[in-house]
Amino acid sequence: MDDELRILNAATMPAALDTLDDRVLATLAARQREAAALKRTIALAAFISLGGGVIAGSAFAPSAVAASPLTPLVPASPLDLR
Repeated sequence: MDDELRILNAATMPAALDTLDDRVLATLAARQREAAALKRTIALAAFISLGGGVIAGSAFAPSAVAASPLTPLVPASPLDLR
């Protein structure tokens, strides 16, 4: 095993290993920026959706009407406590 470790110690490192850390960290930073942008986009979409729902619900609200019985031929339900 000592011979194998000496061989590995004598071998030269590939040049790509020197830049591996930089590439990994740059990719992680890019993913973090994308995740933050996605969160902001989702929050904006939710705000616009809720705001549009409030505006549409208040602007186009029909007047309240009391519900009529389903049919006048059916007797009142014994559970109806009016």
